[in-house]
Amino acid sequence: MYETPLRPSSPRPGTRPTVFLADDMTPVEAEVFEEWLRARSNGDGVEVVRTTSTDLETLALRTDDPLLTPVRAVWVSDPVVDTSGDLRALLGDPLRVGRRRQKKARRTNPSSCRIIAGEPATLDVLRERHDDCDGTSLATFIVRRAHLALERSERAILGSEFKVSRFVVEEITGSKRFRDGALRLARELGRTRSDVREHAVAALEEMIATQSRRATVVWSRLGRYFARAYRLDVDTTNLDEIRELGSRHSLVFLPSHRSYLDPLVLRPALTTHGLPLNHVMGGLNVGFWPIGPISKRSGTVFIRRRIGDDDVYKWALTEYMHYLVAKRFNLEWYIEGGRSRTGKLRPPRFGLLRYLSAALDDASPDSPDAYLVPVSITYDQLHEVGAMADEAHGAPKTPEGFRWLVGYVRAQGKRHGVAHVTFGRPLSFREYLGREDDRRLAVQKTAFEVSHRINAVTPITPASLVMYAFLGIEDRALTARELESILRPLVKYIRRRGLPTAGGVDLRDPAVVTDALRTHLDAGVLRTFDRGSEPVFHLAPGQHLVAAFHRNNSIHFFVTRAIAEMVVEAAAAGRSEDPIAAGWAEALRLRDVLKYEFFFGDKASFAADLRVELDAIDPDWEKHAGETSRGLEMLDAMSPYLAHRVLQPYLDAYAVVADELAREPVGGEVDRAAFVRRCLDAAEMSRLRQQIGSRESISTELFSTALQLADNRGLLGGDDADLADRRTAFAREMHAHVARVVRIRDLAHGRLDLVEEDGR
Repeated sequence: MYETPLRPSSPRPGTRPTVFLADDMTPVEAEVFEEWLRARSNGDGVEVVRTTSTDLETLALRTDDPLLTPVRAVWVSDPVVDTSGDLRALLGDPLRVGRRRQKKARRTNPSSCRIIAGEPATLDVLRERHDDCDGTSLATFIVRRAHLALERSERAILGSEFKVSRFVVEEITGSKRFRDGALRLARELGRTRSDVREHAVAALEEMIATQSRRATVVWSRLGRYFARAYRLDVDTTNLDEIRELGSRHSLVFLPSHRSYLDPLVLRPALTTHGLPLNHVMGGLNVGFWPIGPISKRSGTVFIRRRIGDDDVYKWALTEYMHYLVAKRFNLEWYIEGGRSRTGKLRPPRFGLLRYLSAALDDASPDSPDAYLVPVSITYDQLHEVGAMADEAHGAPKTPEGFRWLVGYVRAQGKRHGVAHVTFGRPLSFREYLGREDDRRLAVQKTAFEVSHRINAVTPITPASLVMYAFLGIEDRALTARELESILRPLVKYIRRRGLPTAGGVDLRDPAVVTDALRTHLDAGVLRTFDRGSEPVFHLAPGQHLVAAFHRNNSIHFFVTRAIAEMVVEAAAAGRSEDPIAAGWAEALRLRDVLKYEFFFGDKASFAADLRVELDAIDPDWEKHAGETSRGLEMLDAMSPYLAHRVLQPYLDAYAVVADELAREPVGGEVDRAAFVRRCLDAAEMSRLRQQIGSRESISTELFSTALQLADNRGLLGGDDADLADRRTAFAREMHAHVARVVRIRDLAHGRLDLVEEDGR
């Protein structure tokens, strides 16, 4: 509090009186404030009213329309906040110094304490704006506006990282928009307006990120500690456009989700390039102590994972999103809904986009838009992939909690390489919503467009590239020469396609591949055996799904090529009068089989992409469309072979599901959980008998997706007479695909055998 507040005196005739609205201050801060006032008063009197004083009620009744200027004391070091060497300062508010340390701080640095002023406003203007508020006194409204103005001034000192907002619940619930919405919803639900309002306020208080600078600092530093295992690599290609859009609109960052570390990796990628912190939409399952309270106060919005039919909660969430977009706060959530268990992008979830759509619907056409920013986050290695692989083999998921957190943080003490962050081209949500009359369809198409753009910028990392060599070869160990023979044509293909590579590295450089190999050896994914004539490298036991996770980060770039190889094999098989027609039919069947695993365009764009791949294999393939011998020549000359490395794990898993489904009694519904457990056992037996190519096919994730396909084809329930026959036909179809991909695998192995013979 002020020890000796300055006395007001009458302003000169004809001038508007000025009132300074000041927070409570310590004696040291009050002394600095008085010096500041004297330097600006020019001998005229000044009026000072504390924001905690009852004098504010009297001020609100004045009729002379004074100019109100909010002021506050802040503590900084020139030119930036100095938190080095002091734990209390490190974890504290960067603009505050404890009362006991203030005299020493100012004696050491006289300019460390400053007075900042927020944007002024006249009392009449504030009174006019207050008329739109509900249940809030004018004095309270004045204090709220003063704090908001001061926060904007503080950001000029601290930078945009500390874009915080206080009184969010009060601002939302105090608006005419909220009053009208609560009344409308109350009528629809048959409840009282006060009941709906109370319910909505409770929901808002649960979800709203109550940001504070102290928590922001703590969370930023904890984040850097948690993610210390990685060096950050940020592709800045699209950042200038994103920053420019962010100056006028709300940005919604939609990253791929690989790890619990994703928000901690994205955070410095944004702030070090001049973008403010995001409001991160997260599930309540990770709101446990101590992370939950800290992250909530630094921008995490905790949302119930199951909202059900709680219409008031849904409305409150829409109102919160409307507020954030209107105030141009940036948002962030993970469009897949959860971490990828396989390494490839999961199908998008539409829920939060629907709420954002509703928020934009209710806004005026000239209000800020929401620009969706696709983001790819990939890692050279991930500690948690091992646990996810165990879960895919049937192990229970470890629940998140304090003990889990301690183990997770300890695991980050070992270096895991590089975390790569790449930003895709942003898109206007409002524009994309306007492309369809059906709002639900518009949201879905927008979500898939975001997913396509994430995949388009996901870089091929050396760590991902190496895994292509060790998967699809049935546990065979590779010499350095064999590894090079596999990767050389693959790198050539990547360069010819112009596919993105992480950090702009030259994949042709042997040192790049050697470093990636060493990363996998250090992580225990690969092992080496060096007691023979030369060292050989092989997958460590139980590491197939871990290796597949890293390969799958870039698998989407190679799916169409792999299908093109299957088209050529089908044409070369010579079992049809029209080989090309047989090949195209195979392509469409595979597109349908894999539609829940990968993102395909419509049939026309899929056909166009497939033609590009076939042209790359043989530019004259259409001229010799009916020649079986030509198909054989194409198949033999093909380089690289990718079908077995890309498609076989999925087709093997689908064949296991199809076989088990053919054994399932007709009648009633399939118990999916029990069925997947049986598939695990059946796949394990098939693997022991060498009937499936790799342990990566033994995966609850793949079995569940295969069940989704079977359900789409009507094969899970019902007692129609032909159900058993249709299930048998499904199994035959899957085994036909497997047989085709195995023939390609055998060709690839034969070429590898030649490399081995040449090296002897």
